Amino acid sequence: MRSVLFYTAARFMVFLVTAGILFLFGARGLLLLGLAVLISGIVSFVLLSGQRDAMSTAVVSGVRERRRKFDQARTKEDG
Repeated sequence: MRSVLFYTAARFMVFLVTAGILFLFGARGLLLLGLAVLISGIVSFVLLSGQRDAMSTAVVSGVRERRRKFDQARTKEDG
């Protein structure tokens, strides 16, 4: 869960920094938002790839653990 929160916070910070830089260069309104989403997405894809891998590993292991617990509970009820 910690890696998911860290990745989300990092993505948000990249977006804010990108929007701030674009604002300083004169972008406003929908142009600012559109460019900030596009550019921050590309930057995040490159810079946060390791964190994204850690997050996906945490999510997959969490899903597997919940599935294992669910299967155990189901077999207890069947037995």
